[in-house]
Amino acid sequence: MLLWINGPFGGGKTQSAYELQRRLPGSVVCDPEHVGFGLHRMMPPGLRGDFQDLRSWRQGVSEVLDLVLGAHDGVVIVPMTVVEPRYFEEIIGGLRAHGHDVRHFALLAERETVLRRLRERGFGHALQLVAGKDAPLRRESFAVSRLDLCLTRLSGGGFAEHIWTDRLTIPQVADRIAASAGLSLAANTDSALRGRARRLLTGVKHIRFD
Repeated sequence: MLLWINGPFGGGKTQSAYELQRRLPGSVVCDPEHVGFGLHRMMPPGLRGDFQDLRSWRQGVSEVLDLVLGAHDGVVIVPMTVVEPRYFEEIIGGLRAHGHDVRHFALLAERETVLRRLRERGFGHALQLVAGKDAPLRRESFAVSRLDLCLTRLSGGGFAEHIWTDRLTIPQVADRIAASAGLSLAANTDSALRGRARRLLTGVKHIRFD
């Protein structure tokens, strides 16, 4: 089974994916961003656009996920924003056409909730303390520029199942996804402090500088 966790940038996809992986023995996280950033590193900066527009990215992601699903016994978890219907059908529809059990979830939240999360994620909060609260971060600026499009597209029926996360914690989001997919998670035994520390570490590990 593949759990595809969609949502706007800063919507909690990566945190939810690693919470699921932590509590679901045998599961693995496969992040398609690695393919995209690898392709970008092969190109001069002036040619780097949205890597999802590259056919090589879409084909590469499909091929790798098809391979992993065929060879790995556990659940495969994919945190990735995809809002272009044609790309969604090409990758997710293609995997389903190959006989794979793909469960898709779109994590949604009010615009202000996502903006707050973007300000707080990774080193963003610390950098703003130094450079000023309105100091833009490159990836956060890109995320904000795409936010309205993401929320509008993902709210459509073609991108269901929807999970509204404004009032949910990351462990609760993981619980919702698992319940919908018929999966049993290990109990969440983290204290509030340990949970915050774990999420901070996950955020730091996934900061991108390119």
